[in-house]
Amino acid sequence: MIGVTFRWRYEDESGGSVVGPDIVFADRDEAEAWFADTWPDLLESGVERVVLVDGDTEVYGPMSLRP
Repeated sequence: MIGVTFRWRYEDESGGSVVGPDIVFADRDEAEAWFADTWPDLLESGVERVVLVDGDTEVYGPMSLRP
């Protein structure tokens, strides 16, 4: 689909917004590959959970970064 953009939304444990890298991905696979490599750094910076969004639509989440 043209014009589709995937981003991660970053949250604290109560669902409040947390600042994180503002990166736009061309597709879901690219977003998930980046996340797989980056989640420990996100957790260390104060992100507790993430939501994958496609434009304005939530794809899935919130997903905790804690085991």
